[in-house]
Amino acid sequence: MKTEKEKMLAGELYDALDSELVGAREQARDLCQNLNATREREQEARRQILIELLGSGGDSVWMQPPFYCDYGSNIHLGERVYFNFNCVVLDVCEVRIGDFTFFGPAVQIYTGTHPMNAKLRRTQELGKPVSIGSDVWVGGGAIICPGVTIGSRTVIGAGSVVTKDVPENVFAAGNPCRIIREISENDDSAGVSES
Repeated sequence: MKTEKEKMLAGELYDALDSELVGAREQARDLCQNLNATREREQEARRQILIELLGSGGDSVWMQPPFYCDYGSNIHLGERVYFNFNCVVLDVCEVRIGDFTFFGPAVQIYTGTHPMNAKLRRTQELGKPVSIGSDVWVGGGAIICPGVTIGSRTVIGAGSVVTKDVPENVFAAGNPCRIIREISENDDSAGVSES
């Protein structure tokens, strides 16, 4: 029989009030609170908190507090990922982010979702993993919904709501987010996203 955590990570219905999950969220929120209370000159303290909080990548991420997440342990980062102020990652399922990906201020990544059936929603929730490639730039205020994959070298415009997969090498924006144009290897146009 699967634990509630195993169900959660598998994207199945689970009970979020399970004591193991409550304890894990409390630990992550305490670590986020510690991170968010640090001063700029306390870079080593931030690094140690991020290593403890994140599933992987805490050793090279550049995180500008405040930052908030559900578990932290389900967030896996490549090399030198950057999060600007006020980012939120609700990581009930895995969030995988490639190398050198940048997030503008107030970007939100959601893996958690809820059943449409109101009675079931009272006691159960579920999630879908999110995957973001390398060298992606997500503009400020964008929302990335559960189950979305964003390809490498893509730019997501500020304020976009990403509800479906976005391929690599494109500029996409809007609500809902849609492909605006391809990005070529020689593209030197200025970005249109807030970072």
